[in-house]
Amino acid sequence: MAKEKDVSSSGMTAAGFLWRFLAALVLVLLTYNPGGQSAYHWVTSAIGASTFGPLHLLLVGVLMAGWAVFWIATWRALGTLGVTLAVLILGAIIWLLFDIGLLEAESFSTVTWIALVCLAAVLAVGVSWSHFWRRITGQFNVEDVDD
Repeated sequence: MAKEKDVSSSGMTAAGFLWRFLAALVLVLLTYNPGGQSAYHWVTSAIGASTFGPLHLLLVGVLMAGWAVFWIATWRALGTLGVTLAVLILGAIIWLLFDIGLLEAESFSTVTWIALVCLAAVLAVGVSWSHFWRRITGQFNVEDVDD
């Protein structure tokens, strides 16, 4: 007879969180980054040159779908309080890193990069939260939606 898997401790690993963080980071940085190589720059340039076409619209649609998945999952998992606490904790960590000299804000661009990585971190925590919660407490998060 096969041994049953303990579902209260399965589902989230460091590698799983890292993949979620990388996916969130790709979404955030593809949407906008101060390096000038992002969907924002490509689309606004095309609009300015009157060359906006179906590939631009497809990219916008795919990015909006990605944002919808990450944003809805994060908001449902963490709620207003959780998102606020995640931002507060990340802000405190960043401040501490500046305070002890590990980070330096040489330019607005540097601060923007840090903010974008923090945004990706909040999204990654949001899409991973149910797994963390189940691992810590053994309880499942269930969303009841009445249509």
